[in-house]
Amino acid sequence: MFVISRTIGLCSAYISKHSLRGSVCRGILTAARKVFCEIPDRGETRQCDPDSLVSYVGRSSYMNLEKGGEDVSDRELAYTSGGCDTSESFYQMNGVGRKPTKYSLCTALNTCAKTLNLRLGKQIHAHIVQIGYEDNLFLNSALVDLYAKCDAIMEARSVFCCMTRHDQVSWSSIIAGFSQNGYCIEAIVMFKEMLSTDFKPNSFTYVSVISACTGLTGALEEVSLLHTHVIKLGFNSNSFVVSSLIDCYSKWGMVDQASLLFGETTKRDNILFNSIISGYSQNLYGEEAMKLFMEMRNKHLSPTDHTLTSILNASGSLTVLQHGRQIHSLVTKMGSESNVFVVSALIDMYSKCGSIDCARCVFDQTVEKNSVLWTSMIMGYAQSGRGFEALELFEHSVTKDRFMPDHVCFTAVLTACNHAGFLERGIEYFNKLRMVYGLVPELDQYACLVDLYARNGHLRKAKELMEEMPYTPNYVMWSSFLSSCKVHGEVDLAREAAHKLIELEPCNAAHYVTLSHIYARAGLWAEVAEVRKLMQQKAKRKSAGWSWLEVDKAVHVFSVGDIAHPCSGDIYGELEKLNMEMKETNCMLIEIENIGEE
Repeated sequence: MFVISRTIGLCSAYISKHSLRGSVCRGILTAARKVFCEIPDRGETRQCDPDSLVSYVGRSSYMNLEKGGEDVSDRELAYTSGGCDTSESFYQMNGVGRKPTKYSLCTALNTCAKTLNLRLGKQIHAHIVQIGYEDNLFLNSALVDLYAKCDAIMEARSVFCCMTRHDQVSWSSIIAGFSQNGYCIEAIVMFKEMLSTDFKPNSFTYVSVISACTGLTGALEEVSLLHTHVIKLGFNSNSFVVSSLIDCYSKWGMVDQASLLFGETTKRDNILFNSIISGYSQNLYGEEAMKLFMEMRNKHLSPTDHTLTSILNASGSLTVLQHGRQIHSLVTKMGSESNVFVVSALIDMYSKCGSIDCARCVFDQTVEKNSVLWTSMIMGYAQSGRGFEALELFEHSVTKDRFMPDHVCFTAVLTACNHAGFLERGIEYFNKLRMVYGLVPELDQYACLVDLYARNGHLRKAKELMEEMPYTPNYVMWSSFLSSCKVHGEVDLAREAAHKLIELEPCNAAHYVTLSHIYARAGLWAEVAEVRKLMQQKAKRKSAGWSWLEVDKAVHVFSVGDIAHPCSGDIYGELEKLNMEMKETNCMLIEIENIGEE
C-alpha cells in the first residue's frame, strides 16, 4: 500500500494510517517507521501522530503473542519504539501538543523494560505524573515491572507501595524483581502477602518465588509448601515451574527429589531436560547426565548453550574424551563457539581428560578472550601439572593483552604455583594480588598459600597464616594441612588439625584414618587404638571411591578391590607387572589409604 500511495502521490491521513497499521501488524517495523516519517503533517490528525506509532507496535506484538504467532523481534522493537526512537517518538508526542493515551504510555514503558532503557523509563514516569495518570493501575504495574527489570528494585518497591490498588501483574512483577535482584526473603514475604489477597499467583509468580527460595539455605519447608501448591493448582504440567523446582532441589544436593520430579512429568521438553542435565552435572552424576543427554538428542530436542556447558562438565568429570569430542562437534554444528561459557567448558573438559594441547587449541582459536577463558586455560595448565606454562600464560595475558586478573584468576595462578612447588613465586603473586591489582585476598587465595607453605614443609608458617588471616579456616584448608602433616611427619600439628576437622565433620571417617596412620608411623600405638575406637563410635563408613577409564570408546568403571570386571585377572596381573618394573627402576610409590576398608 505504501508503494501505491507513493506512486500516485497520495499521502492522505487515511492511506497513511492504514499503511502504517498494515506494516506494523505484519511485523515490518522498518517500513512502518518509513511510512511514519513520510507523513507531511503528523499533527493534523490523531490517527497519524507519534502516539499511534507506539500504540500500533504495542498492539501488534501483543496480538501476535495472543495468536501464537511470531513476536516482533527485540531488535526491531527497540529500533521502532525503544532506544533512541522511543525517545524520539516520545518527544514528538509532546511536540505536536497531543496528550498520549494511557495505552501508548504503557506500551512505551513495556518497551523500555524489554530494552532495559531505565533513563527513558524515568522520563516517561515523570510525564505520567505531570499529566495526572499516576493513579492508573496498568501504568503503575508497568512502572513496577520496568524498575524491577532494570535492577532499580527500591524504585519498584516505592511505586508498588504508593499504589492504591494492585493487580496480579504488579504483585508478580514486584516478587520477580525482589527475586532477580537477590532480595530472596523480601520476595517470599511479598508472596505470602499476595496469598492473603484475592489475586492468585500464576506460573510466572511461582517461578520467581521458587528461585528466591533456591538462593536461601534452610528454606526447604517453604519449597515443600510451594511444591504442594504447584500440584494442587495444576502447575505441575508447566515446564517453567517444574524446571524451577528441579533447579532448586539440584542446587541443594537433593538429586533424588529432582530426578523423581522429572520422572513424574509426562511431556518432557528441552526446558526440563536442560534443568535435570544441569542438576546431574552440578552434583557429579556424570553418567546420568550423559544418558539423559542421549535421550534428549534421540527425541530431536535442541540443547541450549547451558545444556552444552553442563554436559561438557560431566564429560570432564568422568574423563571420557571421546564423548567430549562428540559434544565439541555438536558445539561447532550449533554455532555455540562464540559462547564464552561453552568454550570455557571445552577447555576444562580437554584439560581434565589429559588433552591439554587440545584445550590450548580451543583457547587460541577463540578471538575475543575474557577473564573466564584466561582463567580456564591457566587452571587447565595448573591441574595438568604444567605450572610453568600456566604462569607464562598469565604473564602474557597481563603484559601483552592488558588483561586485569580477578580473584578466580589468582586462585588458578596460585594453584599452578602449588602443583609446581614454586613457593617464592607463589608468595610473590599473593602479594601482587593486593599491592599491584588492588584486590583484597579472599579465603580461596589464603587456602592456596597455606597449602603452598605446607606442601613445601613450612608447616609452622602455614599455621601462623591460618591464625592471622581475616577468615576462619574451613574444612578444605584443615584437610590439606593434615595431609601435609602426614607427609612431613608432624604429629603435634596433625593432632591439632585432626581435632579441628572432627569438630567440623565428626562423622567423616577420613580424618580419623589419616590421624591413625600418622600415629602408627610414629609408633604411638595407644593413640592409634584410641583414634580407631573414637572412629567406630562417631564416624560413618565411607563409600569406596570410583574411577572411570575410557578404552576404545568404552567406559570402564573400577572401585577399590573391585573384581567384578570380566578381565579383572588380567588387569591385576598387569598392575603387578608394572609394580615390579617400578621397583626395579627405583620409582617411589605414593601410598593411598583405602578409607573404605577401615
